[in-house]
Amino acid sequence: MEVEKKATTVEEVRGVVEEEKKEETAASDVSLKELSKKLDDFAKERDWEMYHAPRNLLLAMIAEVGELSELFMWKGEVAKGLPGWKESEKEHLGEELSDVLLYLIRLSDMCGVDLGDAATRKIVKNAVKYPAPSKST
Repeated sequence: MEVEKKATTVEEVRGVVEEEKKEETAASDVSLKELSKKLDDFAKERDWEMYHAPRNLLLAMIAEVGELSELFMWKGEVAKGLPGWKESEKEHLGEELSDVLLYLIRLSDMCGVDLGDAATRKIVKNAVKYPAPSKST
């Protein structure tokens, strides 16, 4: 996020944080293609493209999956909605899930795979392979 003026007081910092939260809410409907474009721009701006070979991205994603796994370690079964988790834990979970997603998107791009299309086709294949049970009344 670009901020034209640096926040120097607690009130200004709070204002920046609130603005970021609004942007996060607006970003909840972002598409895979939009994320892909943002990741591509991010890498180009930093001249990181040379490091984004498929193998490197895969290994980085696996490392992030490990960090994600650590959040669930020793918690036993966790119910939907994560009851009992602190907000800070849920926020950390969101960050780790995002890391995995972003590496997956970048990996699929570097491999020339349209992830949205591939996922849609996979859901169709799974529906054929695992048909829903027929409902008898």
